[in-house]
Amino acid sequence: MEFRYPEPERDPSRVDDYHGNKVPDPYAWLEDPNSEQTKAFVEVQNKLTMPFLEKCQVRSRLKECMTELFDYPKYSCPCRKGKRYFYFHNSGLQDQYVLYVQDSLHGEPRVFLDPNQLSEDGTVALKMMAFSDDNEYLAYGLSKSGSDWVTIKLLKVEGPEDLPDTLEKVKFSCLSWTHDGKGVIYNRYPEQEGCTDGTETTSNLHQKLYYHVLGTDQSQDILCAEFLDHPKWSGGAQVSDDGRYVWLSIREGCQPKNRVWYCDLHQLPNGITGLLPWVKLIDNFDAEYSYITNEGTVFTFRTNLDAPRYRVINIDLEQPARSQWKELIPQHQKDVLDWATCVNYKYLVLNYLKDVKDVLQLYDLATGDFLKDLPLDVGSIAGYSGRKKNTEIFYQFTSYLTPGIIYHCDLTKEILEPKVFREVEIKGFNFSEYQTVQVFYPSKDGTKIPMFIVHKKGIKRDGSHPVFLHGYGGFNHSLTPHYDVTNLIFIRHLGGVLAVANIRGGGEYGETWHQAGILGNKQNGFDDFQCAAEYLVQEGFTRKEKLTIHGGSNGGLLVGACVNQRPELFGCAVAEVAVMDMLKFHKFTIGHAWTSDYGCSDKKEEFDWLFKYSPLHNIKVPEAGVQYPAMLLLTADHDDRVVPLHSLKYIATVQHMVGRSPNQKNPLLIRIDTKSGHGAGKPTTKVIEEESDIIAFIAETLQLSWVE
Repeated sequence: MEFRYPEPERDPSRVDDYHGNKVPDPYAWLEDPNSEQTKAFVEVQNKLTMPFLEKCQVRSRLKECMTELFDYPKYSCPCRKGKRYFYFHNSGLQDQYVLYVQDSLHGEPRVFLDPNQLSEDGTVALKMMAFSDDNEYLAYGLSKSGSDWVTIKLLKVEGPEDLPDTLEKVKFSCLSWTHDGKGVIYNRYPEQEGCTDGTETTSNLHQKLYYHVLGTDQSQDILCAEFLDHPKWSGGAQVSDDGRYVWLSIREGCQPKNRVWYCDLHQLPNGITGLLPWVKLIDNFDAEYSYITNEGTVFTFRTNLDAPRYRVINIDLEQPARSQWKELIPQHQKDVLDWATCVNYKYLVLNYLKDVKDVLQLYDLATGDFLKDLPLDVGSIAGYSGRKKNTEIFYQFTSYLTPGIIYHCDLTKEILEPKVFREVEIKGFNFSEYQTVQVFYPSKDGTKIPMFIVHKKGIKRDGSHPVFLHGYGGFNHSLTPHYDVTNLIFIRHLGGVLAVANIRGGGEYGETWHQAGILGNKQNGFDDFQCAAEYLVQEGFTRKEKLTIHGGSNGGLLVGACVNQRPELFGCAVAEVAVMDMLKFHKFTIGHAWTSDYGCSDKKEEFDWLFKYSPLHNIKVPEAGVQYPAMLLLTADHDDRVVPLHSLKYIATVQHMVGRSPNQKNPLLIRIDTKSGHGAGKPTTKVIEEESDIIAFIAETLQLSWVE
């Protein structure tokens, strides 16, 4: 397969100096998304990629099958607000989920808020929402074209009736009502030059906390907190369950560490009128503290203080000294406390991660005593609802082979037995023909790494199967089992095997596991992933030529680094919205927050780590007889999380350096979408298009045939 790659201008004079190291950046001009030169580059790349994808043999059949299997009813857990219940529902192929309301749990549902009515192409998404304490008002955030920017709107629940209040310049925001129902606390950024629609690359700095009074203009909003000396800090606020306190959780970067300040609203006789008189309960970044609930002045937190797998502690505001803090539920010997919440005034619901599988348990709030396990199969909790004032909980279970089961548990009963409330069934798919196994394989340094493998029962281990190996490995994020139509199609119709490697850098085994794969330890995660590929070959699931690696965002960085380090190990590589330029990522939008995981090239030692593996800076023509795997990069014009310039600079470099090598027969392509972002809120139509293109590319380049 011969490809004539575009030959965009290279600027040899563009060289950056990092601590005496001269590093060329010939495609730095691609950092300007609005220049005619960049637009022309995008157009010429899509003109190369899209015809290739459209000609892929299985693409039309894939899209047809994807549409058919995507067309099943999807539900969220019902959420009780006063007398009413709210839940999200997608009838199958709707671009966005619709918010429904019922007057009782089994009452007639009616549409409450339908984001599909807000744009013709489904690119306006509902990003966040919060009901007032009396459930009379709803604040909700909308984003356009996949951008992280949000516009907050308000409505009166009775009716429902839209209110004129509109809040702009909102991004990475909290949303919390004061219990008098008079207003809502949220975050926004200052005005900045140029556009703020998600296509810009400007750094997001100086986030501030505001209070918006219902019925007023945003220009009158009251500034509650700002951090003038710390432009990278962000502070999310939450009103306590009893309405008396406002909690402020301050973060810098993405480390699981925060400061905790609070304000007693009872000390404000005139309500919120200006900067709040914050009491600094915890004023350093020594650990993470997440508010669960409070009984008067005794506050309950989930924390990783002296507990890398997290525990539950009580802090009494009247005796705030650390020596007075009390442990309510100790750290588990092996499992990670993933989240905790209070329900029915007396219970704590705790979700543990046990070898990357969720376990749900009930504890006594007053004593911390274990009460019971809530039944759960091997998989993940995909949704939960139930707050302190609720007498019932709902939770949704999913796995690689389970689309979704919602359980309901009435906590007023003597015997607490969750019952199936709603189960999703997929027509024409027999899940009993497939199986999920979990293996623990050794990494380069001997560490045992968990990996899920999903395949058809009874397959032969003769190396004949194509494998789709997925990984992430960063930001304390755990890859737990979830249902995905694309994976099933790959397994069923392309004779494939799905493998998900839970590499270091994630949160699968708590903070120790996270720290073992970040900063100067980042190579551990790449080794873990490469050893996963070797294990799958050694165990006869596949051979190198039939192995695809896949990851998005930080997982796209993983793919880029592994392709550079071991090009011979993979047949195909797909990197979505990837972080590729590790020397400059901190200069764009929210990139500065990732230095907690990656480090920063401004510091000599950290530059040395980053330069060693940065995908953009380690592309090289492989030794004779070896070529790069077939590569497909995906990015989008409104991705203001990982800006497109990462993928654009990488593809220009890899096409120039590797694409011109006579050994390189595999395609090196990029798909650049429009009116699309980092992934959240993507309309169903776009999801189906994109997933079909990815699997079609894999099938075409690995020469896979369709199996009915």
